[in-house]
Amino acid sequence: MALSSFSDQTLFRSCLLTLYLTAPPTFIGLRFLQAPYGKHQRPGWGPTISPPLAWFLMESPTLWLTLLIFPFGRNFTNPKALILIAPYLLHYFHRTCIYPLRLSRNATQKTGFPLGVALMAFVFNLLNAYLQSRWVSHYKNYQGDDANLFWWRFLVGLVIFFVGMWVNIWSDKVLVGLKRQGGGYKIPRGGWFELVSCPNYFGEILEWFGWAVMTWSWAGFAFFVYTCANLVPRAVGHHQWYVEKFAEDYPKNRKAVIPFLY
Repeated sequence: MALSSFSDQTLFRSCLLTLYLTAPPTFIGLRFLQAPYGKHQRPGWGPTISPPLAWFLMESPTLWLTLLIFPFGRNFTNPKALILIAPYLLHYFHRTCIYPLRLSRNATQKTGFPLGVALMAFVFNLLNAYLQSRWVSHYKNYQGDDANLFWWRFLVGLVIFFVGMWVNIWSDKVLVGLKRQGGGYKIPRGGWFELVSCPNYFGEILEWFGWAVMTWSWAGFAFFVYTCANLVPRAVGHHQWYVEKFAEDYPKNRKAVIPFLY
């Protein structure tokens, strides 16, 4: 282990506490001030870069930092640890590499992504990638876990994770397809869009709930809590934006992010 046990435990606990403590102010702040990209793009937020490049750069720590940290864990060669980290890496391979490529083929994209927002997301991903990878590769006690309980948690969480990932990817594909058509924003139709305005966010919330079940850890649960704090207010903002922009045409029965509830 490259880091002393004491210093790494202190760092890990500090990062975990940081994630929990920043979730409430993030939720409150985003209820009043939407992050200025996409539908909520507005001037006054400094220089911008292309959205595909922004997504690639700000999501990239989830891959390279995870792969750098993982080999230094005491569970690095444990098959359970390798299996457990695989869904996390799969999600972020798609988000870091595949999703930006899909965006780059969107010829109608005219707005940039604020560099400051991308840097904040980069810092969050540094923090979270360290927490998730260090927990799975080092701090989780695989020997002390009941084997059957471990696999039940993993399989139940994995099903939830993949359902969420499918909803997330399908929804993103629909939204990117609408942008390619040109002519400004349109009302998304079909599938999960008949239930909520932001099924892409609902899908991602499901993914990280599944991850929390799989890892059965304070680190995994912290990620789920922060995901809700970040995405639920943005989904509500999107929903309000749709309702105001399309007025009488927008379906009245759609919720913002949680089907039938919210």
